Amino acid sequence: MTNPTTISTILVANRGEIACRVFRTCRDLGIATVAVYSDADADALHVREADSAVRLPGATPADTYLRGELVVKAAQAAGADAVHPGYGFLSENADFARAVLDAGLVWIGPPPEAIESMASKTRAKELMGIAPLGKVTEAELPVLVKAAAGGGGRGMRVVRELGDLEAELAAAGAEAASAFGDGEVFVEPYLEGGRHVEVQIMADAYDTIWALGTRDCTLQRRHQKVIEESPAPRLTDELVHELHAQAVRAARVTGYRGAGTVEFLVAGDRAHFLEMNTRLQVEHPVTEAVFGIDLVALQIQVAEGARLADEPPPARGHAVEARLYAEDPAAGWAPQTGTLHRLSVPGVRLDTGYVDGDTISVHYDPMLAKAIAYAPTRAAALRALAGALERAVVHGPVTNRELLVRSLRHPEFVEARMDTGFYDRHLADLAAPAPDPHAPLAAALADAHGRSRFGGWRNLASQPQVKLFRSEPDGVEHEVRYRHTREGLSAEGVRVLAVSGELVVLEVAGVRRQFSVSCYGGDRVYVGNTALTALPLLPEPTTRQAPGSLLAPMPGTVVRLADGLTEGARVTAGQPLIWLEAMKMEHRISSPASGTLTALHAAPGRQVEVGALLAVVAVEDTAGVVQEEQPV
Repeated sequence: MTNPTTISTILVANRGEIACRVFRTCRDLGIATVAVYSDADADALHVREADSAVRLPGATPADTYLRGELVVKAAQAAGADAVHPGYGFLSENADFARAVLDAGLVWIGPPPEAIESMASKTRAKELMGIAPLGKVTEAELPVLVKAAAGGGGRGMRVVRELGDLEAELAAAGAEAASAFGDGEVFVEPYLEGGRHVEVQIMADAYDTIWALGTRDCTLQRRHQKVIEESPAPRLTDELVHELHAQAVRAARVTGYRGAGTVEFLVAGDRAHFLEMNTRLQVEHPVTEAVFGIDLVALQIQVAEGARLADEPPPARGHAVEARLYAEDPAAGWAPQTGTLHRLSVPGVRLDTGYVDGDTISVHYDPMLAKAIAYAPTRAAALRALAGALERAVVHGPVTNRELLVRSLRHPEFVEARMDTGFYDRHLADLAAPAPDPHAPLAAALADAHGRSRFGGWRNLASQPQVKLFRSEPDGVEHEVRYRHTREGLSAEGVRVLAVSGELVVLEVAGVRRQFSVSCYGGDRVYVGNTALTALPLLPEPTTRQAPGSLLAPMPGTVVRLADGLTEGARVTAGQPLIWLEAMKMEHRISSPASGTLTALHAAPGRQVEVGALLAVVAVEDTAGVVQEEQPV
């Protein structure tokens, strides 16, 4: 039981999209809001949307959002009477929940004891009667190394070779400690060919527990969800009943209260318990859409002591969510940083922590937004979301937008035949560059109309005009030719119908096509979502790195080096040498060949920009003679 209370001001102990999401419900309920922010987030959208905000000095999560004592002091200083943890960071930290309660504040989350029971995945499995693996043998491979705390794919590694286990345990532990402040990891069997299915629960203090349908979160990269939907397709009624029963049991044995999610791996007609997340999930909007509820409002009402109805409202229709990330799927999902010039996804719900002109920081998760579509049927919901993302305008860092569109239309996904290996099998096709072939011409014509506004060139008017562009991120160069005539601009193979600095209309093979053109300064231009860089006709001299230079593939922080790695050390092909942390994920840099490390500039704790020189490897032949230095 709990004493009824009325919350007047909520501090959200989080940032970005989830903070903005909670603030939206608070405004609807007439509750004042308080944000916390790091120095890197001083101008972030969640700070601008809050009624008041408190600075957490520093930039990294460890110095700011993971400092529970600073967050509690911020709540007290701002006069908040409740704290909502969001998801990630301290949302599953029992000590933080206790600190909030000890300060006399309302904790909008489950009791600390329930968090302790389930936030540690090892203890959760024990409660559910499942023991983690002990000593791993070849017969038990593949296995999954997993962080005991937290989620979001951080601190997770699939191990297929026994010799890799020790290194992956260390890597997962380091990543988990950085993301959650807890480096405990464990090992469990890795079931291939399964689907990731979960059940949303909501519980009050009066022994009422709702099981709110199912969600399918099978499409994942790096064990982090990409596309989610509700209800999960192609499940039997018997299996859904079993999933609901296990989820309710998990809530009941822990004395749970508030919103939580119980996750399973479904293989065939069997459900294997994975974990319980004692917090709101990123993908909660699909459940909200199908049940017609506001889960954040329910969290607040339960924290105030309200009773849930005996039964949840009925589920109707289908909802699907796609996570739009600043990352390059074709480059190993490498996260991207920079200015987000424009973000627009028409016709669907868009949850985001960014607006046009914001900067994507290296310190945090690369998710830009979540796009959610709802429709009476699954087919209609998939079509609506794919269409919205196809029409979306995303200008700035490279994103996974095109991959999302292709995923939503892939026959395996449309027919609900997907499993967790979906991207392993199809990534090459889904991430293949597909710039519009007429985009360079449209850019050149718009530039000609705008008198070389992004660094074009002028040739003799009597000759064909020539411009060069490089499409991004594939780096392919395109030569464009057009002419000035008495009737205006012309080009071979198309009819030029209209040209302005922002819009080019062409007739291509009898079809009228419009191309929007945007430029935000410099040599980068966007034609629709095709990003192009204008190039000089005569290449400028460039600085050439020494062969064998190991360059940082992204901005980030060097978190560790291979044991004993010093200048003069011998390295082998494929040997991990340097680990970078960027956007809350670790990225391993390995040697491409055997040889000698002739230079080492990386050091733990060093901040590096993309392209920074980290080390140099000189390759040796089989006789040990240095042949050349090779890049890593």
